[in-house]
Amino acid sequence: MPAADPDDLDDLVPDTVLDGARYGACVLRAASVRGDSARYRGEPRRDALLTARFGTGDRALVLVAMATGARATPGAHRAAAEACRWIARAVGRSHVRLAEDIRAARRGDLKSGLHRLTDRSLGKLRAGAAEQGLEPEAYAATLRCLLLPADPDCRVRVFFGVGAGGLFRLRDGAWRDIEPQVGETAGGPVVGFGAPPAETPEGDRLTMDLGVTTAPDPYGQPPEPPREPFRFRASVARPGDTLLMCTGGLAEPLRGEPGLSAHLTGRWSDPTPPGLAAFLADTQVRVKGYADDRTAAAVWEA
Repeated sequence: MPAADPDDLDDLVPDTVLDGARYGACVLRAASVRGDSARYRGEPRRDALLTARFGTGDRALVLVAMATGARATPGAHRAAAEACRWIARAVGRSHVRLAEDIRAARRGDLKSGLHRLTDRSLGKLRAGAAEQGLEPEAYAATLRCLLLPADPDCRVRVFFGVGAGGLFRLRDGAWRDIEPQVGETAGGPVVGFGAPPAETPEGDRLTMDLGVTTAPDPYGQPPEPPREPFRFRASVARPGDTLLMCTGGLAEPLRGEPGLSAHLTGRWSDPTPPGLAAFLADTQVRVKGYADDRTAAAVWEA
């Protein structure tokens, strides 16, 4: 266990956190686990996980936020936790408009608004680094988020964030890596986002955008200068899909070890989502050569 300061017990980070619930047409499972390397060295988990519901009934909006603090920096766990709290606060204050934009397919407003909320949240980390006399990269974090409308008639799932990690979809027994890549150009519009049907060759209806947005901010926040590329994807889920968002600690072995993806396919292809304990066990499957923290959120579509 990491050493504790009796005068700063709020700084303690549990080895493992686990959460989950059913909302609308989907079931959420989320877990964050300290990696073997950090356990061996007695260091705190650098990953942070936050799940929150804003609003009530069909107009509620569920946020899953995860962050990873910079490697080999003493305050990495604090930076990650702060990044999750800042973005949750920003989303919570704008959740009514965000939920309306998702249901009404205001794609431009969503993209520009979430970009600015993300920049402002990470900008607070940079300000915190300056207050501590640190370089910005010494108090920084990646940030990845999912927005899930509670409305069972709305199947749009919105991903956004900054930094490395993974976004995968399990459909009809096969995984597909749908992480927005740096340098990609905007894809075609999707049903529900103000355009006629547009599909990829695989029959996937989705849209993805990267880069600096210039539209006026619909959520009343001034823009921050861009740092890392902003990643955004809005996809339309199908019944039976499983959407997985994760930090690099799980994304890297999923991409590098076919055995792990095959194992999770077998575990997660059942239409009945796993319980909390089973999901935690699945995220902890060891893969040789990969010992970082793992944080994952999976969404099963009813």
